[in-house]
Amino acid sequence: MQFKNSIIALSISAAIFPTSAVAQDSDIEVITVTASRMDKPVSAIPNTVTIIDQEQLNEQLRTTQDLSTIIGNLAPSFSPSRQKMSNTGETLRGRTPLIMIDGVPQSNPLRSGGRSGQTIDPAMIERIEIIHGANAMHGLGAQGGIINYITKKPSGDNEHHVSFDVTVPNSLDSDGISFGTSYSFSGESENLDMIGAVSYRNNGVYYDANDEMIGVDTTQGESMDSQSMDFFIKLGHDFDQSRLELMVNHYNMENNGDYMAVKGDKENDIPTGAIKQDQPWDAANNQVTTTSLTYTHEDIAGQQLSLQFFNQNFEAVYGGGCWSDFYDPSMEGSDQVTVCGTGENGESLYYEQSRNKSVKWGMKASMMASNIADSGMSIAYGLDIFRDTTEQDMVMSGVSWVPESTYDNIAPFAQIDYDLIENLTLSGGVRYEYAKLNVDDYKTMYGYGNKYVEGGNPDFNETLFNIGASYKITPALRVYTSFSQGFGMPDVGRVLRDGDNFQGPNPSIEDTLALDPIVTDNIEFGADYQGEYFSSKIAYYRSSSDYGARMVDKGDGSGSFVIKREKSLIEGIEASVTAYIGDNDDVGVNLAIQNGEYDSNDDQKVDTDLDGANISPNRINLFWNHNFDNDISTRIQANFYMDKDFKDENNNVYANFDGYTTVDASIAIPVYDGTLSIGIQNLLNEDYYTYYSQTVGKDTRYFKGMGRTATIGFSLPF
Repeated sequence: MQFKNSIIALSISAAIFPTSAVAQDSDIEVITVTASRMDKPVSAIPNTVTIIDQEQLNEQLRTTQDLSTIIGNLAPSFSPSRQKMSNTGETLRGRTPLIMIDGVPQSNPLRSGGRSGQTIDPAMIERIEIIHGANAMHGLGAQGGIINYITKKPSGDNEHHVSFDVTVPNSLDSDGISFGTSYSFSGESENLDMIGAVSYRNNGVYYDANDEMIGVDTTQGESMDSQSMDFFIKLGHDFDQSRLELMVNHYNMENNGDYMAVKGDKENDIPTGAIKQDQPWDAANNQVTTTSLTYTHEDIAGQQLSLQFFNQNFEAVYGGGCWSDFYDPSMEGSDQVTVCGTGENGESLYYEQSRNKSVKWGMKASMMASNIADSGMSIAYGLDIFRDTTEQDMVMSGVSWVPESTYDNIAPFAQIDYDLIENLTLSGGVRYEYAKLNVDDYKTMYGYGNKYVEGGNPDFNETLFNIGASYKITPALRVYTSFSQGFGMPDVGRVLRDGDNFQGPNPSIEDTLALDPIVTDNIEFGADYQGEYFSSKIAYYRSSSDYGARMVDKGDGSGSFVIKREKSLIEGIEASVTAYIGDNDDVGVNLAIQNGEYDSNDDQKVDTDLDGANISPNRINLFWNHNFDNDISTRIQANFYMDKDFKDENNNVYANFDGYTTVDASIAIPVYDGTLSIGIQNLLNEDYYTYYSQTVGKDTRYFKGMGRTATIGFSLPF
């Protein structure tokens, strides 16, 4: 693959447009990135970093509560939101990111399921840290980068905060009204500080630009016609030089199950629709509890200690269907199932759905010594221990689809920063990953080969490296480069449940290469500038994997994907410029361009474009913020998604994306001691199909995007 924008062109652009790691205010130096494991300032990290702070998050929440949409608005190399409960196909720089809450992994390495984006309400978040590109500092699953949701902290004062918001569609139909509310309190005593919050959200149905109801995804999960609740609490105690903190977040999202899909016709441009009809199965839902106990000490033999124990309990129920893949002759005539049709061979088909259950336990321990003996050298070292036990079963019949699998991982690491000369910082690190998978003997489902597979305990080990350099040409202008590796597993559940992955008379999980780890190499060159009148950034990256994992739709209408293991290569450019016009106006542009290919014929040469389930579109984001002297603030933003053709090894177009443009506008007005906000999403009422629907969707998932909506919100601290 030849990427048109070469490193030479990048260097010229960097010279013409000095750039910034994050388009933020001039206090960028004091912002530290906890996801770096060394609490580094942004300007010391040799990677592209995006920090979405509380002010930016609040601006976005005026128009949408969807975290995927918010991240895409501010970090355009992230895929457009599917506007569904599922986030399958939402990638960062074309690869899956590791999503965390306060450093606790939300992604499910054994069986992804596409629900890691629905584990916390935005009302609980203080800021979002995004490290772009493969990263080994948190180990498993960060091939595309890290998205770390940092939860709110106690304010130090006894304070309460309430918020309300209502969203109405352009049609003003009552069934399309959504509303939400949250309440939080914060305070401290002599021995304890705490913050707690609860939120509730009720989503109506969604309408497109033609005031037609958007189709429902009754299988992977639907966010419209749903309810969500979140309970959050954080307790802390400060000792003389240390702190102990407990965080618990429980999130529950449930579809109401009141609508069924009406099949579309992609070839004839007929979108998937919806009708009011009870679903004949349990509606899709997500239930996630994240717990973290963290102890930090500022001075142990001159070093800083960070010790975190965490747990996540995750359960996702997916919607149902009447598919031959789920047929099992042993269930013929059983009162456990409901017959819904007849198969090709006269067999009785029945409604079925799956449930994914995962329990994670882990520990992260690290020590950091800064500026050792005034040498300019800092070192962080530690050990991560992780266990994930996952199973996917069928709700109606109780049959196991993915056998219970336990993944154990232990990873020591060390990271060094060295100020070699003034303004030049070199960094390097190594992480050793040892992983073991434990699966008992099992049988694949009847529709997935009906094969007996011998279990086992395959183990894997990888040594990952990263090296980087950051040089400040001036206090405002920096250039950097880095090489880093990411480690991950393919979706183990998809591999185990598919009988085609196990060949021969006595198949065993020990024999399949489909379970081998994914190692991603990421090279990056960039520059950033943070000045009084403008800030900007530009970065070129190249991400490659000799044995990657590509998701491919099974094509049976169930929404199931299989995993293909192939060589892959992704290249891209990210850039942004923000101009500070006077004291009241910020005007900016963000750009993300990427190309990705995979090896379709196993000749170790990439030759076919990655599709929309694996790579995001090229796009430009524009924005204008204005602050009035009376504390009223406004924001207008536009997202331009560019057309794209996807070509195979013979240069034939196998899929295409018809780009579109959406515009959002919002205003925040001080009212008494609170803030009244009004936001309009898709201001121009653009009529479009979502990116995922156009590039991957079938007739049953050919969804329009949301039309114009208006949101009115009010928040009040007291």
